Amino acid sequence: MSTATLPPPLVAQTVARLRQDLLSNVHRAGDKLKVDHLREHYGCSSSPLREALNRLTYEGLVVADERRGFRVAEMSVDDFNDITRLRLILDMQALEEAIERGGDEWEAQAIASFYRLQKVEDRLPEGPLVLDSEWSMLHKNFHMTLLSATTSPRLLQSCSNLFDQAERYRRFSAAHRTQSRSKSGEHEAILNATVERKTDEAVALLTRHITRTQHDIATIMPKLTS
Repeated sequence: MSTATLPPPLVAQTVARLRQDLLSNVHRAGDKLKVDHLREHYGCSSSPLREALNRLTYEGLVVADERRGFRVAEMSVDDFNDITRLRLILDMQALEEAIERGGDEWEAQAIASFYRLQKVEDRLPEGPLVLDSEWSMLHKNFHMTLLSATTSPRLLQSCSNLFDQAERYRRFSAAHRTQSRSKSGEHEAILNATVERKTDEAVALLTRHITRTQHDIATIMPKLTS
């Protein structure tokens, strides 16, 4: 790939910083994202900020309103159900293809990504507010590595975008969960079934993993937003 096709470094950095702040709820659901305020906060000009906001609109984390402004995408049970519905289609398709086509290097990367995630999880306490930025980064890396042997870059990118859209809900769920959840055990079971090429089992485990958060959101969010 030629350097001419790569995104400008400042824009890419601004996208990454904004995305992380959106996922961490620094900018809360429904908040208006004023470019003048963001310029001061991120220390860059309007042009890279607008480009970053446009990219995050495509990812579903930001919404452009009718007066050419931007705001943080709202959160709702219906929205998360829609995200989950698509993940259950696209992630499963990518996982099935990855299991069919993935080689030894893919298996090694998947095992290594789980190991890195597990080391961080071992240091985290059970209960609310455990999903910090380091965990979230490694968690996404684990899931995307499992899917990475798909031959469709667009499919993998769609899975990545949906994963990010679900991140705010994962953190919301974790912050208000009353019972602990053994994510490490869930991830290990998914990994084992995947590298052992047990497609039906891997798909069933990943489906259960994804829909558990959907159940938590459906239970928790109405109580806190009513």
